[in-house]
Amino acid sequence: MSERAIDIAGVIVKPLRKYSDERGWLCELVRDDELPAGFRPAMAYISETASGVTRGPHEHREQTDCFCFLGPTNFVLYLWDNRPASSSYGTHRRLVVGRDRPMLVIVPPGVVHAYRNIGVEAGVILNFPDRLYRGEGGQHPVDEIRHEDDPCSPFVLDEEGADLPVS
Repeated sequence: MSERAIDIAGVIVKPLRKYSDERGWLCELVRDDELPAGFRPAMAYISETASGVTRGPHEHREQTDCFCFLGPTNFVLYLWDNRPASSSYGTHRRLVVGRDRPMLVIVPPGVVHAYRNIGVEAGVILNFPDRLYRGEGGQHPVDEIRHEDDPCSPFVLDEEGADLPVS
């Protein structure tokens, strides 16, 4: 996998390539031979986020997310390492992802994440997490720690835009 480092341990950022021709385009999202050891998606879902809307910040205790941002708009993705034992604990990063920078982002448990649609149209996000939502049969508690409703949360989304593209 030709991944890019962003200084948060365990987070993988991989540019996605669209192969275009006169018919349209194709983009490989997830390949078993490129996934990190031990990571296997358990389900897939697609969501739409309206222009200007933010989802998160939240984190998971056990779940790893595998987001694909393709467009048709751009998002600012926010990441905070909230794992005290991590070598990058306390690190915060912002990335522009989506239409202009198609990206796969793998977010491990304990990394707080949020994204905001910064375009003028609704955007689509695909996720391939390694845990079933609400567990087997949908009978278990949701694996989320939600920070967006906490007025004292240290995970604050700024209004300034995003860091430079990942190199």
